[in-house]
Amino acid sequence: MKYDTMKCSIIDGEKICLRPADYADTDLIVNWRNQPFIRDNMIYRKPFTVDGHHEWIRLMIETGKAAQFIILEKTGLRPVGVTFLRDIDSGNEKAEFGVFIGEKDAIGLGYGTEAALLMLDYAFNALKLHKVFLRLISTNAAAEKSYLKAGFIREAYLKDEVKIEGEFVDIILMSKLKDVNPNHDSG
Repeated sequence: MKYDTMKCSIIDGEKICLRPADYADTDLIVNWRNQPFIRDNMIYRKPFTVDGHHEWIRLMIETGKAAQFIILEKTGLRPVGVTFLRDIDSGNEKAEFGVFIGEKDAIGLGYGTEAALLMLDYAFNALKLHKVFLRLISTNAAAEKSYLKAGFIREAYLKDEVKIEGEFVDIILMSKLKDVNPNHDSG
């Protein structure tokens, strides 16, 4: 896939396509992100606000520190979720990946896995990154299964890594490298 990073308007997949998120998507994103079925699987659980999302756009997206896309069903172009790369570090050629499906009836249809594959392609080919990583709560088995399908590997299991709502929670670190050398010793 060929990308013009300044004009990338749609990234096409099989069942979904991605378009850059903007200020007009704020209400939708805030609504999705504040739903308990989304929030309860996130490390950061404080309520999202319109002002907070506008600040994210100004400080992260407009500065190139993040790229955020709306996930659309190809049939009808209904928005169903969000995917992003954050903390884009061009010096170390890496970024953190995230995704969530905000429409309950769109969960389990493979959209999250496909969004991950499209974003990995975008990260490696448009942004020229070497590594994309993610963090997830260890109890989120559905997300881990999706990430494994997309080619991420488990790098670490961090015991009591974060404190959420008064309880310590284990975190799984996963990553995908652009070029995997089978002779590379990862540790």
